[in-house]
Amino acid sequence: MWAPEDFFEIDGIEEDLFKNVEYVWEALKNLKTFLEKYIKPDMEGIIQGGVFIEGPVYIGEGTVVEPFVYIKGPAYIGKNCEIRQGAYIRGNVYIGDNCVVGHCTEVKNSILLNGAKAPHFNYVGDSILGHKVNLGAGTKISNLKMGPSSTVKISVNGEVYDTGLRKLGAIIGDESETGCNSVLNPGTILGKKVLVYPNASVRGYIPHKSIVKFKPDLDIVSLK
Repeated sequence: MWAPEDFFEIDGIEEDLFKNVEYVWEALKNLKTFLEKYIKPDMEGIIQGGVFIEGPVYIGEGTVVEPFVYIKGPAYIGKNCEIRQGAYIRGNVYIGDNCVVGHCTEVKNSILLNGAKAPHFNYVGDSILGHKVNLGAGTKISNLKMGPSSTVKISVNGEVYDTGLRKLGAIIGDESETGCNSVLNPGTILGKKVLVYPNASVRGYIPHKSIVKFKPDLDIVSLK
């Protein structure tokens, strides 16, 4: 149920990220070793003026990094990505090919598989975004529980899984999407092709091909 293959179609160098992983969230523990292996000394992308880069960073061919981006390594950014103005990539990050990290988006200790997009005012911390995942504008992925410090636990059908991680955001399966201003709380697991309505606050496990609906009542009053 929790194997990486249950959430992602894994191919290419991504296989190294998920090697010997029993529970999908454990791939985050492989990030440091993976980045040390794949970050190359030369960058091939197009870096525009006013970009600040600190530490080991690799940027692939065809990727464009717009002005006023801050990238703190270790970070690997694949081919043909868009890293848009004002993005903040804050270390221990793998971004595959054809991805978007957009304006005022922050990414930290996370994996974005090929085609994943966090394009507008997003926070992505300690999370894995599957292939072709799209976060709506303002979607925030919360990665730290409120209250006393403890590890993130996931409850499904009465069974509790302790991830062993103090910080864990969301695991989002291939081709899932979130609506604008939605919140994914610590330890949220979305299967493949899940749709989350705008403004929804989500926690726990959401099965494949589900819709998370949030439909507040609106009080419409005529003007006099």
